[in-house]
Amino acid sequence: MEYMINVGRQLMDLSEPKVMGILNVTPDSFHAASRAETKQAVQERALELAAQGATIIDIGACSTRPGADFASEAEETERLRMALRVVRHAMPEAVLSVDTFRPTVAAMAVKEFGVDIINDVSGGNAEMFRLVSRLQVPYVLTSTKATVRDILLDFAEKVQQLRFLGQNDILLDPGFGFGKTLEQNYEILYNMEKLQVMELPLLVGLSRKSMIWKTLDITPAEALNGTTALNTIALMKGASVLRVHDVRESVECVKLVAATMPQHIVQE
Repeated sequence: MEYMINVGRQLMDLSEPKVMGILNVTPDSFHAASRAETKQAVQERALELAAQGATIIDIGACSTRPGADFASEAEETERLRMALRVVRHAMPEAVLSVDTFRPTVAAMAVKEFGVDIINDVSGGNAEMFRLVSRLQVPYVLTSTKATVRDILLDFAEKVQQLRFLGQNDILLDPGFGFGKTLEQNYEILYNMEKLQVMELPLLVGLSRKSMIWKTLDITPAEALNGTTALNTIALMKGASVLRVHDVRESVECVKLVAATMPQHIVQE
């Protein structure tokens, strides 16, 4: 489906899926290669993501992996300020997303650094909805519900709240790994095309998740091939954005899936 979102002062066309590269300013995110805790490491990681083809760089400063101890608001803010300052200096035109569930942190990122997208894995709340609607930045709404039916009901209610507040640009994340069993994650992926009834772009974060490495009995470090396999399925079922640790491989995945679409196939 064709989607456009307002990013900064320009429109981003999501009719061809985009890749969002992960940059974690944390010591405890589950995939070590995505972590960058010094200014030099942040700059190197951001430049690497862009060079490999990331359209969006998603910066997180508070790990939300299962079992993680949340950083304090002050610690998350300090980490993000450092990272955003570095990335904005090195790449002033980059499209930046901030991965946070705290409205005050989101407000800082947008007001001080012109962050383009707020990626909220918490499922949202009234305070966050009012904030993004007032700032008019694209908002990633994540569902922690465990079935496609409940996800749709959750999205319908919250999208209505956001629309009432005047929020224009909304992306929907089914929330793989959040509030779901391994089996439920796969059932949602199998039925993911049903979420297109919302007529909003789908953002999918499957990269190196436990649903991959637990199923294959491997480690997150070994889960790239499994990630590519599931990303391919997600694209075939309507994903507009892939949120990933491994950008180059995901960009290739997008191109190959696009090559199978009817408009790219010459009839003999």
